[in-house]
Amino acid sequence: MPSKNTKSQRKNSEILSRHILFFPLLTLVLVLWLLYRSLFQFPVWFDETVGKALFFGLPVWVYVTVTGYEKIIDTFSSYKLQEGLLLGIAIGGIYGFVMSILSLAQSGAAVEAVMLFDSPDFWREFSLAMLTSFWETLLFFSFVMTVLMEKYKKWSMLKTVFFTAVIFMIFHIPNTLLRFSGVQILSQIFILSLFALGQALLFYDRKNAYALVLSQAIWGMVLLVHAW
Repeated sequence: MPSKNTKSQRKNSEILSRHILFFPLLTLVLVLWLLYRSLFQFPVWFDETVGKALFFGLPVWVYVTVTGYEKIIDTFSSYKLQEGLLLGIAIGGIYGFVMSILSLAQSGAAVEAVMLFDSPDFWREFSLAMLTSFWETLLFFSFVMTVLMEKYKKWSMLKTVFFTAVIFMIFHIPNTLLRFSGVQILSQIFILSLFALGQALLFYDRKNAYALVLSQAIWGMVLLVHAW
């Protein structure tokens, strides 16, 4: 009979073989996304629907189809929906509260009641925020982090979380450099880094994509409201 070590080695070999396309595909996605953002200037709604569906969603679908690795899709299982939505509201609320306090401290503005929920523009922007967070959760956490957790089982939680956050930042820093200048670049990178680490920690603990989708959408709306 095969020894436990032999079985373990065989299993590890199967895992590595299954995910042999992971880094090449991720690199291709990064290159194509950077080319798309640098060469074309489409409206935001187009980027968040067609653009990210093509460059973020399609590669993940191809990967799942080729490898049969369904744990990526399992992060969106229906039984996780209720818990994910409640957790997303809670975490998103914390993100939003912290960012609001930082914004108020930076600007010195007073707190005023604003009926945001009565504005059609708010719900239009929130819909775009939900699309953005869905595609980014699918790529960076349901795909990237789930594969990393299987491919490198011996990695510590901190290493997995940090590596995922680094990949997230590699995709986002070029856009930050295009949109901001001077000290704003550093502040945006700092905020994005903290956000990426927080989302990675949440996903590592719960494996629930719904929580990340909603928390990122809320966080994004707070940034928009405070013009960050």
